[in-house]
Amino acid sequence: MDAFLINGGNRLKGTITVNGAKNSALPILAATLMVEGEIILKDVPDLRDVNTMCQLLTKLGVQVQRQENGDLHLTVLDEMNCHAEYDLVRQMRASVCIMGPMLAKRKKAQVALPGGCAIGDRPVNLHVQGLEALGAESELLSGDVHLKAKKLLGTELFLGGPFGSTVTGTANVMMAAALAQGRTVIESAACEPEVVDLGNFLNACGAQVTGHGSPRITIDGVKELRGCEYTVIPDRIEAGTFMIASAITNGELHLKNCKPEHLLAVIDKLRHIGVIVEKDNGGVVVSSARRLEPVEVTTLPYPGFPTDLQAQLMTLLCLADGNSVITERIFADRFLHVAELGRMGAHLRKEGSTVIVEGVKRLIGAPVMASDLRASAALVLAGLVAKGQTRVSRVYHIDRGYEQIEKRLIAIGADIQRIDEQIP
Repeated sequence: MDAFLINGGNRLKGTITVNGAKNSALPILAATLMVEGEIILKDVPDLRDVNTMCQLLTKLGVQVQRQENGDLHLTVLDEMNCHAEYDLVRQMRASVCIMGPMLAKRKKAQVALPGGCAIGDRPVNLHVQGLEALGAESELLSGDVHLKAKKLLGTELFLGGPFGSTVTGTANVMMAAALAQGRTVIESAACEPEVVDLGNFLNACGAQVTGHGSPRITIDGVKELRGCEYTVIPDRIEAGTFMIASAITNGELHLKNCKPEHLLAVIDKLRHIGVIVEKDNGGVVVSSARRLEPVEVTTLPYPGFPTDLQAQLMTLLCLADGNSVITERIFADRFLHVAELGRMGAHLRKEGSTVIVEGVKRLIGAPVMASDLRASAALVLAGLVAKGQTRVSRVYHIDRGYEQIEKRLIAIGADIQRIDEQIP
């Protein structure tokens, strides 16, 4: 099992190119199940989650080929298999995105209940309810969701949940509705850029989706979707992580292939903290003041502050001059990094869905263990600035969402290496 050894204290400086968005690529890959002919996807990151989705698509009859230039070429060759089995689905929650495409194109789907990060309960009931509204019959048997429908009919439906809109639920219903008969209107739809990207991909294949990016999405069903060439948007979470990496090391990074309009809430908070973010030729330049100001942050659905950057921002605020307050409104249990940061000298107090962050002068290197994807990134950030050496174990989590992060950090000045950690 791999681990990272990080010697902290180096100032990051240089240029880094943001990769394509994982959370955009995964539903787009799932949507290829609906498409006739070849699809060429550009800027798809080479990640563990992406590879898992590609393996799943292969088992479902899709030919997947990654070219030398990184492009993915996909063609559906066989539509007989409609069972997404547990051995792959358990590795990644986004596997649930194949429900809508398979139901729409193959008229049935059998999908194991998904796994993913240990950040709290994330049920798929809204996905199923949305597909049922389109005419599907559903049943839960032996841990698998069974869906079938002779035909899907457009309808008006509401997708709001107890914690706001559902991103993957919106994606599932939008994909299914693309091949349904008639018009579908999704109320309380997720507005994330990744949902917009999926809608743009579907339209490039011949779908008729409008309003994506707003809480009301309208889909007029078409008879078929055809292959196209499409480029995935930049990963706003990866961009935000590198922004914080620059700030926490008092560095200066030029982020290329970055869309600051997708990160307005993040940039606003960083500027309040004392981080300088300036647009520059299709990207941003990020540096910071010596003194970091405390802030109050609440995670919210887009365009609010993203839950996927909560852990990373908490690490930065550990070094602020004063007390900060972070409230988690998306995933109540997404605080597993708190104890590990405490091992490095952070002063954190958890009170329900809120953490009080008392700023300290320095963090101290220590052995820590990653619990989920974004917590892994937070611990790497802590290691970059900590005094001494930090060992981050179980970094397979970070490989799910950051492509070769250690090599990219080394290129901008970090002292980090991947080792094969022997577990007794």
